[in-house]
Amino acid sequence: MPNPGIYQHYSSLTLNRLDDGILEVVMGAGAGKLATADHKMHRELSTIWRDIDRDPETRVAIIRGEGKGFSAGGDLGMVEDMANDFDVRERLWHEARDLVYGVINCSKPIVSAMHGPAVGAGLVAGLLADVSIAAKTARIIDGHTRLGVAAGDHAAIIWPLLCGMAKAKYYLLLCETVSGEEAERIGLVSLAVDESELQAKAFEVASKLAGGSQTAIRWTKYALNNWLRMAGPSFDASLALEFMGFTGPDVREGIASLRERRAPDFARNKPA
Repeated sequence: MPNPGIYQHYSSLTLNRLDDGILEVVMGAGAGKLATADHKMHRELSTIWRDIDRDPETRVAIIRGEGKGFSAGGDLGMVEDMANDFDVRERLWHEARDLVYGVINCSKPIVSAMHGPAVGAGLVAGLLADVSIAAKTARIIDGHTRLGVAAGDHAAIIWPLLCGMAKAKYYLLLCETVSGEEAERIGLVSLAVDESELQAKAFEVASKLAGGSQTAIRWTKYALNNWLRMAGPSFDASLALEFMGFTGPDVREGIASLRERRAPDFARNKPA
């Protein structure tokens, strides 16, 4: 593990030091599995960008998923804990906020490589990455409204800027899946490639970034991300509304429907 003094407490994320000052952040436990954000992984995703920022050996970070996809949604046990326990809800609110602002404020450029399902906390880093690369067959979905809570996390701060308000509302309100190919067409991701080429393309892009002027690249990132910082109040509001939703009845129906593998029935909980 690189720089054990900085990264020694990470266990849900695998960190690999590649050539040219590239650090690979891998979610997931191996072939046939999908990274699910439980309490530990959620916490680690919220702190890793701060540690990468202060790591003198890292010039560029790549984040990818191991196994059959990039990332699953939040672990249902964790979601139930959020609905039932105020202290858990408050802690995860802080972590969700730190994850978004951590990616935005990390001075090092970040490249994401998304394949298969891309949902949940992993998708936050996937779409906020400075260069986002998706397999054409990737399935990007913001699952919040399907769960019965507002689309918080990264959605309000980045989707309208990337793909426009009309597309953002369509996909976020209806919880529709976006393929990697379609995501590139509408501007939601930087590039879409065949899945067999995904890791190589991510490394190629990261190598170019690592070989460039670090001050020029980092300061350009900082300046461009002021657009996201200006959207901070929208993000803060969306995150607060998401977490308020975890106190209501719809999220319980959302959890039950996922456990029972059926469509949710929110009709009985219609707002006045």
